[in-house]
Amino acid sequence: MDTSSKENIQLFCKSSVQPVGRPSFKTEYSSSKEKQECCGKLKVFLGALSFVYFAKALAEGYLKSTITQIERRFDIPSSLVGVIYGSFEIGNLLVITFVSYFGAKLHRPKIIGTGCLIMGVGTLLIALPQFFMQQYRYEKYSPFSNSTLSLSPCLLESDSQLPLSVIEKPQSKRNDGCVQTVAIIGPIFGFLLGSLCAKLYVDIGFVNLDHITITPKDPQWVGAWWLGYLIAGIVSLLAALPFWCLPKSLPRHRSKEDSNSASEKSKFIMDDHADYQTSLGEKSKIMEMARDFLPSLKNLFGNPLYLLYLCASTVQFNSLFGMVTYKPKYIEQQYGQSSSKANFVIGLINIPAVALGIFSGGIVMKKFRVSVYGAAKLYLGSSVLGYLLFLSLFALGCENSDVAGITVSYQGTKPVSYHERALFSDCNSRCKCSETKWEPMCGENGITYASACLAGCQTSTRSGKTLIFYNCTCVGIAASKSGNSSGMVGRCQKDNGCPKMFLYFLVISVITSYTLSLGGIPGYILLLRCIKPQLKSFALGIYTLAVRVLAGIPAPVYFGILIDTSCLKWGFKRCGSRGSCRLYDSNAFRHIYLGLTVMLGTVSIFLSIAVLFTLKKNCVSKHRSFRTKTEGTMVSTRIRKENCTTSDHLLQPSCWPGKETQL
Repeated sequence: MDTSSKENIQLFCKSSVQPVGRPSFKTEYSSSKEKQECCGKLKVFLGALSFVYFAKALAEGYLKSTITQIERRFDIPSSLVGVIYGSFEIGNLLVITFVSYFGAKLHRPKIIGTGCLIMGVGTLLIALPQFFMQQYRYEKYSPFSNSTLSLSPCLLESDSQLPLSVIEKPQSKRNDGCVQTVAIIGPIFGFLLGSLCAKLYVDIGFVNLDHITITPKDPQWVGAWWLGYLIAGIVSLLAALPFWCLPKSLPRHRSKEDSNSASEKSKFIMDDHADYQTSLGEKSKIMEMARDFLPSLKNLFGNPLYLLYLCASTVQFNSLFGMVTYKPKYIEQQYGQSSSKANFVIGLINIPAVALGIFSGGIVMKKFRVSVYGAAKLYLGSSVLGYLLFLSLFALGCENSDVAGITVSYQGTKPVSYHERALFSDCNSRCKCSETKWEPMCGENGITYASACLAGCQTSTRSGKTLIFYNCTCVGIAASKSGNSSGMVGRCQKDNGCPKMFLYFLVISVITSYTLSLGGIPGYILLLRCIKPQLKSFALGIYTLAVRVLAGIPAPVYFGILIDTSCLKWGFKRCGSRGSCRLYDSNAFRHIYLGLTVMLGTVSIFLSIAVLFTLKKNCVSKHRSFRTKTEGTMVSTRIRKENCTTSDHLLQPSCWPGKETQL
């Protein structure tokens, strides 16, 4: 066992250094025992790190699944939800650069543990508003009653003194695969948890659920969005515990695998550890590290290949972050699915496709021993094919729902230019309805009305949670029937072709997710190999910072702002200010959501092409330099050989073929 190996074991296992010399049986036994202890601690570290990845991914996946629930609960537009979502990345702006630089030289396990504690507390704080706000109020037509009742919604709307809301009473390679796999499993459980919580009423545990008159299919339904944050926060806190019991550094054992056959990840760890390893008995000073910060940053950004790849990745992640953030909302609005089903589909189908794509990319890199240039081509190819497939989603949309006075006229004809007065017609003129209310009712003619009052309904009956309206004059006009017609609470389902379109959307979406994720591992390898070994940790920190700050923060915001422009019917808060969007223009929403994603993806493709050309140019120049150096060495060797043959035989031992080459 060499000296450096002993130092590593001493650092991690806190064992004494054995003297150099002929090993005794006791020494060999002690060394074997140290190896076992170190391997045991390594397994503990990997298990704890995998749990951290799971906890982090669980919280992020759940956050994306609660977008629409938060919109309805707090009655806010998508643009503001985007600000809230993007603000979670602001913390990275403050700490990630310094953690990536100093963290490589300080006590890593304790830094990870501290981060887990902060993450856990922050996740718990997200759920805090639920316990300080009033309970959720939703619009309803009458107080709950188990008995059948009769009322006149048309007359009820004209009487402002009657209550319209319900108020409840207050209450190694295998190791590297291990960690990444768990990181992918986290979002799956996050979206599945979001699906489960979306089925539970927001105030569960505080109100009598028998008194709740709406169901998860109702547009006013809000699920228990806060419950998942409590679960994710507790998981994050538990993930922090093991790191406080681990030593400062991990050991590394020298073997034949430390040669060129070692994996890129192991090389990264070895090089990083060796570069930062100080001399025996010495420790790096914080001030000395700080003085090297700016020169290291300048060196990093002076690398054109790293800079281009950073730009390409940042633009692509803008595309992906915006697309994934509003994907549940897109499924709900475009295909008329519930929040619970949208989250369930994403968690059970889309995310496993991403995991399989990342795994397949790694297998291809390993099996075919792909070079750096090949990795760049694979990264580019997966992006091009993925966004080409994404283009087909433009043809897989559903038409707007037929909503009287918004998308169709009260006579059922299209199109109609929406404005507030368009909600009124001769059939509901005597009802004195409010144009700001959104209490959708589905008429038997297949047209949705903003409220039963605007449908001209005069009577209703309720049995349990089922509410049916009768004598609806506007429904009768659109149905071309004599007399009056009926309707039920809730929006009408979209046309019969929409479920089939949703199925096609899922298939294309899964294939696209798989294709785009194929370039994940090749891109990661390209990133590691285009920078100096001593800057790898710092470069990864800057890369993560750029992606989160330049993509994670702005993408949800401007995606949300543009999506809001497709809103047809805004809700209003009780104070009179504008709330969340009640109805979107399906066509406009589809073109904005998909168009913005494809546009950003196209820009990232052009930047990836620039990366490929820069890499090719560097490879050619290095190849020429290598050939020139080799030819010069061969000439020098030939000259020395000729000199050796003509010189005195006493000098011959100092000259041999290939000496300069070996030096």
